[in-house]
Amino acid sequence: MTHSMDRGRPGPALGAAGTRALTVAALDPVPIFREGLNALISRTPGLRWVGYATNHHASLQLCEQLRPNIVIVDSGFDPHCHLIRLLSDGDPTLVIVVLVREAQRTAQFLSTAVSAGAHGVLLRSAEPRRLAEAIRRAHVDRRYIDPSLAALTARPKRQPPTTNGQAMSAAHRPQMPLSRREYQVLQLVAEGLENSAIAKVLFLSVETVRTHVKSILRKLSAKDRTHAVTTAFRSGILIAKADDSLGASREVLSPPVQNGPT
Repeated sequence: MTHSMDRGRPGPALGAAGTRALTVAALDPVPIFREGLNALISRTPGLRWVGYATNHHASLQLCEQLRPNIVIVDSGFDPHCHLIRLLSDGDPTLVIVVLVREAQRTAQFLSTAVSAGAHGVLLRSAEPRRLAEAIRRAHVDRRYIDPSLAALTARPKRQPPTTNGQAMSAAHRPQMPLSRREYQVLQLVAEGLENSAIAKVLFLSVETVRTHVKSILRKLSAKDRTHAVTTAFRSGILIAKADDSLGASREVLSPPVQNGPT
């Protein structure tokens, strides 16, 4: 679900005074945090809030249909940076700013996020003024690193193996084998939707969905849909909701336009 709709993005939107305003959306599962971002963006000159998404397939739909200039992504929402990579590959002009939780405050995550296509990274606990600055800097310079995270980005990439396997597991983090649309379909399969329901959500034909499901099974070497979902969770392609998002409802982008992209 989003708060407003834009049909395209030829450039930044016109603000109330005729100046160019950058459109901003949030990909975050926590309602109170989204409301805070909405309030901050809405009162910041030069920025305009266009909406939010609370799961991965809705995030991809939002960026396809609203085409914001900037998206703010919760690191706990995308700890393996699969969504960031798909968004970046789908729209190279999109500016992606990641808000980093303590759990992802590591050199490995920051390196993965930047290589996946993130333009700005800062702490999720940053002051509102710092976030507004990060958004502008990321848009203008295409790179912004929170000073409190700079030391982590400067660390050597090579790390010795540890007894608990942390460094080893990070080094072998799985790549994203699925396409953008296959990832959306798999998300909905994991939520228990049948092909006909998935087709309605993604504005596709049932036959197209069936083709995507077959491709997912082949790429994940899965026997059936349940096996594919299990494999995806075990390999990190799919993730469980962050702890503080358990109370958030599943929201799907519902645009008035019925002929969405295929």
